[in-house]
Amino acid sequence: QVQLVESGGGLVQAGGSLRLSCAFSGRAFSDYAMGWFRQAPGKEREFLATITYYGRNTYYADSMKGRFTISRDNAKNTLYLQMNSLKPEDTAVYYCACFISGSYYLEISYDYWGQGTQVTVSS
Repeated sequence: QVQLVESGGGLVQAGGSLRLSCAFSGRAFSDYAMGWFRQAPGKEREFLATITYYGRNTYYADSMKGRFTISRDNAKNTLYLQMNSLKPEDTAVYYCACFISGSYYLEISYDYWGQGTQVTVSS
């Protein structure tokens, strides 16, 4: 059984940066493509970014390009999300998830999810 544990969330001022981490365990990390999603209060969960099995390819939601960077370290079984120039509207619970195959931007493609980490951006 795969387990995903996010960390690195917290309170940050607008314009600041955070790096989220997602620790993967239970199976071979490189068997899974990885993604980040977020859910703001009162809104649906939205796709942010995904990275393929060995990190060769990354895909982003259009609104995230240029500010967020997804990466992975297969030796450490860890996924990252570097978030820069944060805005109050980035306030949300951030989730990592993994999948073997499917459409990367669809939640239904993802097999396992973490519990989420809260990011709050103050103005």
